[in-house]
Amino acid sequence: MVEITKAAAKNPPFPKNYSNEFLVLDKGEGVYLYDVDGKKYLDFGSGIAVNALGYGLKGPAEIAAKQMMKVTHVSNLYTTEPTLELAYKLTTAGNFAAVHFGNSGSEANEAAIKYARLYAKRTKGEGHHKILSFNNAFHGRTLGALACTPTEKYQEPFGPLMEGTLSIPFNDTAALEKTLDESFAAVFVEPVQGEGGLEVISPDFAEKLNELCKKFDILLVADEVQTGMGRTGEFFASAGLGLTPDIITLAKPLAGGLPLSATLIPDRVNKLIKLGEHGTTFGGGPVTCAVACYMVDAIFHPVFLTKVKAKGEFLKSELEKLASEYSFLGKVKGTGLMQGVEVIGQDAEVLSGKIIKTGRDKGLLILRSGKSTLRILPPLVIEESEILEGISILKKVFKELKG
Repeated sequence: MVEITKAAAKNPPFPKNYSNEFLVLDKGEGVYLYDVDGKKYLDFGSGIAVNALGYGLKGPAEIAAKQMMKVTHVSNLYTTEPTLELAYKLTTAGNFAAVHFGNSGSEANEAAIKYARLYAKRTKGEGHHKILSFNNAFHGRTLGALACTPTEKYQEPFGPLMEGTLSIPFNDTAALEKTLDESFAAVFVEPVQGEGGLEVISPDFAEKLNELCKKFDILLVADEVQTGMGRTGEFFASAGLGLTPDIITLAKPLAGGLPLSATLIPDRVNKLIKLGEHGTTFGGGPVTCAVACYMVDAIFHPVFLTKVKAKGEFLKSELEKLASEYSFLGKVKGTGLMQGVEVIGQDAEVLSGKIIKTGRDKGLLILRSGKSTLRILPPLVIEESEILEGISILKKVFKELKG
């Protein structure tokens, strides 16, 4: 039986791969969330980079309700105006010919794997199917995406996984040159490693990736499930970090919290795909696409993105001040409003967990990346005063835990 005591749900009927205790949230407004007891929390996590425009927005709610009164679902046998409009907005945001809509980041990456292998087989023949990813990457939990997520705790229980995947150290140009050849179909890379400690791709590594993928006709896939849609101050993070991907995958903030993903593909891939070779029942539904059109219009605006960059620099500077004041804090990492700071020392992993829990007790929701990096992903609409409020809470947490 589920118990709810002081906004905590204990032992809910969820699988044991989740916690046995949950904070029960009720509503949100701006960059704040409220639990069922009315306690207020400053959100430095955005539902893991999903709620880009914050909470309580009337625009998306009204758009979703209006579309639901017309038609909620039509399947992939038909289409609707919101789906067509969103496809146009996304493909013209870069050099893409088509977009495959799905429901999650994992699905977007699964589609990219399939398209990459299809392309390699039809252009280079059998035996050119390998996929390269990088240590500490996270590309999803479905079996294909999981095979490209080289972390033992995620992979070990579910082996054997899809064959033909390989990982090497991130930002290691020498290893990249030694590894890549024409036998690869694709390279999957996160411009910023969301689950891997917020490591940012280096300019040299990005340049070498571009060069080698072009040389061997390997599809370069930028997993922008977490970094895309303005999180780094660019609509696509790749654009600001030197990457020129052939395929981009999007998901988290795309439909403002509703499940929707996108796999953007170029013409040279699209023209090789045959009818029925991939599909989805729910992806690209009219309700999610109508809301996503609103999200794209709001975020894909020079003024908005300029403000995100400025707020990202402000957040970074405040985190660097913190790091200089506390000996258990290390390097500040990330870019834009995807920032974090390492917790260092022998008990770093334990301490980072305590910081996250104590922060929640004091009304601040933050995340972790890797083993001990505090990950901060506030809604993109956050103001400097609210960033300072979060920093102030962190100082109180540090004082309580470390004196």
